[in-house]
Amino acid sequence: MRKLNEQRLAYFFEAVQCGSVRAAADKLDIAPSAVSRQIALLEQEVAIPVMERHRRGVVPTEAGQLLIDYYREQGAHQADLLSKLQGLRGLKRGHVSIVIGEGFVSDFMSQPMGYFSARHPQISISIDLAGTNEVLRQVAEDQAEIGLVYNPPTDPRIVSRAMQPQPMEVIVGPQSPLRNSKSCSLKELTEYPIGLMHESYGTRQLLALAEYAAKIKFNPLLTTNSINVLKQFVKSGQGITLLPRFSVSTELAAGELLAIPIDSDVLTMAEVHLVTRVGRKLSVAANRLLSYSSSLMQAFQVTS
Repeated sequence: MRKLNEQRLAYFFEAVQCGSVRAAADKLDIAPSAVSRQIALLEQEVAIPVMERHRRGVVPTEAGQLLIDYYREQGAHQADLLSKLQGLRGLKRGHVSIVIGEGFVSDFMSQPMGYFSARHPQISISIDLAGTNEVLRQVAEDQAEIGLVYNPPTDPRIVSRAMQPQPMEVIVGPQSPLRNSKSCSLKELTEYPIGLMHESYGTRQLLALAEYAAKIKFNPLLTTNSINVLKQFVKSGQGITLLPRFSVSTELAAGELLAIPIDSDVLTMAEVHLVTRVGRKLSVAANRLLSYSSSLMQAFQVTS
């Protein structure tokens, strides 16, 4: 077989990523027939079907998935080369991509982000917010170099570069009947209106395990994909929520919220993780930012 045509690979990759040939054509600003033609030529090159069409869009065959993995690897190798050249320039220019859970925003922005930017002002950073599953996906598929995630499930594509236990606690307002409690049981918390994250988030996945162990079930009054919404829910006196302490550190310091330990072995074992893809060679800049994150963020400090 001759060398693979990179343009055809790119068109095929976009069709799969976008979910349809038409959506890929719109993104690439070309005719759908041109995309279809290039994919057909790619199939001729490899002498095997690479894509199947279904009602909900296109999906890669087993051969197609191998080509997608190859295309992503090639992109990662190019990024590695550019990072080495970047290192030779002494971190004068470059870019780092990171995807994080919303609960890390304040901690990350106030410490490693500021520290890094002050020392490397020519290095740009992109920060995307996502739930646990999406953070892992983006890192595994090289859409982001670094991920910050709370209590992630095991994923063979992912390696943790730093981790630290950070138990979930009940977050209440200063007027809450629970405000003077030294600790609470999960069963006790079922008596209060509660707001929780959606099930794709690490906090909710962990809580499901704790509910099973305690033989109880929460029926949240509020379900959301925003930690800020949960904070406002509690601040306004409408109920309580469950979050790790670092995600509300600013509000705790201001006395706007209180964090109370929960008597649950499952919730006590929760961890924060700084993750990258297995085998991914980080750029010089990304390695520097990873180091700053693990050493400066409150989330990676030992809890008292």
